[in-house]
Amino acid sequence: MEGLQNFALLLQYLAQGTGVTLGVTFIALTTGFILGTLLGLMRVYGGGPLAALAASYSVIIRGIPVIVVIFILYFVIASFVNLSPFLAGALALGIASSAYQSEVLRGAIISVPPGQMTAARAIGMSRLKAIRHIVLPQALRLAIPPWSNEAAIVLKDSSLVYVLGVPEILRRAQYVSARTYEPFIAYAAAAAIYFLLTFLTNRGLDMLERRYKIQM
Repeated sequence: MEGLQNFALLLQYLAQGTGVTLGVTFIALTTGFILGTLLGLMRVYGGGPLAALAASYSVIIRGIPVIVVIFILYFVIASFVNLSPFLAGALALGIASSAYQSEVLRGAIISVPPGQMTAARAIGMSRLKAIRHIVLPQALRLAIPPWSNEAAIVLKDSSLVYVLGVPEILRRAQYVSARTYEPFIAYAAAAAIYFLLTFLTNRGLDMLERRYKIQM
């Protein structure tokens, strides 16, 4: 009974870091989505130089480990701009995610039938308006399934900000492990919380996909 009580207290302590984990994940996904959307549009509609720039960004960022991006942003960029460890870690994850999200959104934009753009231009819409009001809304709905995978990856990668001392779930598990000398229990509890968060995220996005799925 005492063991169960201690485990319950451990879960409660680790769960206090859930808000930090979710905050990092939200900022990272939002940053990645905004940058990824712009990069995806540049790849499809930007023309030679812009498309090449976006493609190069995607290749370079995807070729660098996320932890290295975090270190660069915190130990290099943050020396010129005042960034807290929390914000530096979240933005670094967002930059890393933007490269993957750009590929997801580029594929979704390409999947929209080209006749949609042709029809929009034929009724007098400008290219920008056609992208904004016709192509992009459909592309975002098509992007939900692959984007949900990226959301789950970013949620789990949020644990990497522990290297900056951010008190999220994994960092708290480290504190418990060092204090109790029971690493298995501490990290098993952290794994259970990450699994629950990932499961709920996937189920929520599955519901969103079913609701907004485009019937071809």
